[in-house]
Amino acid sequence: MNALRAPFPWFGGKSRAAPLIWERFGDVASYCEPFAGSLAVLLGRPATHLAATETTNDKDGFVANAWRAILHDPDATAHSADWPVNETDLHARHAWLVEQRATLEVRLEGDPEYFDARIAGWWLWGIACWIGSGFCSGDGPWVRADGNLVHLGDAGRGVHRQLVHLGNAGQGVHRQLVHLGDAGRGVRDWLASLSERLRRVRVCSGDWSRVVTPAALQPSASSHGILLDPPYSAEAGRHATIYACEDQDVAHAVRAWCLAAPAAYRIALCGYEGEGHEALTDVGWSCESWVAPGGMQRDKDLGGNRTRERIWFSPACMRRRQGELFAEAAE
Repeated sequence: MNALRAPFPWFGGKSRAAPLIWERFGDVASYCEPFAGSLAVLLGRPATHLAATETTNDKDGFVANAWRAILHDPDATAHSADWPVNETDLHARHAWLVEQRATLEVRLEGDPEYFDARIAGWWLWGIACWIGSGFCSGDGPWVRADGNLVHLGDAGRGVHRQLVHLGNAGQGVHRQLVHLGDAGRGVRDWLASLSERLRRVRVCSGDWSRVVTPAALQPSASSHGILLDPPYSAEAGRHATIYACEDQDVAHAVRAWCLAAPAAYRIALCGYEGEGHEALTDVGWSCESWVAPGGMQRDKDLGGNRTRERIWFSPACMRRRQGELFAEAAE
């Protein structure tokens, strides 16, 4: 069986860093991801770890709804996600989804068991068709009016609409070779496997700070692992069209929380060289560098940015194995 991974593309995923993070966390009794995204680290947790309390959260309602729908009704979600790539459908569904955002996020935040499988499936399908970022952001010029797709400006009609992915490689639910079971049901088997993995996971929606309170983090747990992967701050200088965030101060707020967090917490803060997280090393945190995969980071205007990824680990985190340290020193 293929390793579990998200059924949608996600810029900034930490799948390559997951082994390092779990080595430093160990088999924690309580694990929390306040910035869920593609859940690359949770899905990369070693199978040998014992059952634990796991909590995820994302402020983006489409992300949280997708994970809840996959958890509670993978078949219905797969039914809506399994659709041919079609540009007309892409723009019609995109406009409809944007209209659902406000009411969806209110329901998700107010009811921990609420989800909408059709919204989830269409979002998974659409983000896999979309080129680049911005799907369901609401920033584009195309909206629905009286059931029609219309352009808000005078320019950029027709051919300037977002193109669709038509390559053989595909992404997300359009990837090839996703058959995980003997029946060969493709997307349905994929989401069913994810649902099984997520059966003990609490999927929350809202501001990150709500799930890192003492009560939310299960104070009775013998150990806590908290992965913080906030949006890059303005100081990171990342590609504006991909890594833009409404609140570019959130990374600084997360760092401030880290400085005040209980000493027993095993915390990993993901960030970028130059964001200001270096201040954590002054109070005993360690810093590990890692190299992110390619993609947009291969662009010439980004230079060597992919080598500037950093993870800061709190003093309570476990030490790395000596053998690996010696191996790295010899390279």
